[in-house]
Amino acid sequence: QVQLVESGGGSVQAGGFLRLSCAASGYTYCMAWFRQAPGKERERVATIDPSGRASYADSVKGRFAVSRDNAKNTLDLQMNSLKPEDTAMYYCAAETWGGVCSGQIEYDYWGQGTQVTVSS
Repeated sequence: QVQLVESGGGSVQAGGFLRLSCAASGYTYCMAWFRQAPGKERERVATIDPSGRASYADSVKGRFAVSRDNAKNTLDLQMNSLKPEDTAMYYCAAETWGGVCSGQIEYDYWGQGTQVTVSS
C-alpha cells in the first residue's frame, strides 16, 4: 500500500500561481495529477514517469509543469497563469506496476485531494 498526501492548494486570483506537492509513502512508478470540478468529469492534468518524461492535458500545456523527486518520493505541480476554469479539487495518483505513463492506465493509489480556487 502506498499513501499519498497532497498539499499546497489554496485560493488565488486569475493570472497567479500555485505549487502543489504530493508525498508518497513508498515506491511509485507512474505518477499523475488529476482534477475534478463540481459537476464535471475527472480530468487527467499531467503524468510523469520515473525518468521525468511528462505529458499534459491540452488545457494546461505551457502553464503547468510536473516534476518528481524519486529519492524523496515526491511529486510537484507548478501551476502558472491560473485561470478560473482551473478551479477544482486536485488529486495526486500513483501506480507501482509500470507501464506507459502517458497512456490510459489505471492508478491504484490516490490522495485525499487539495482544493484550488481561482477567482477572476
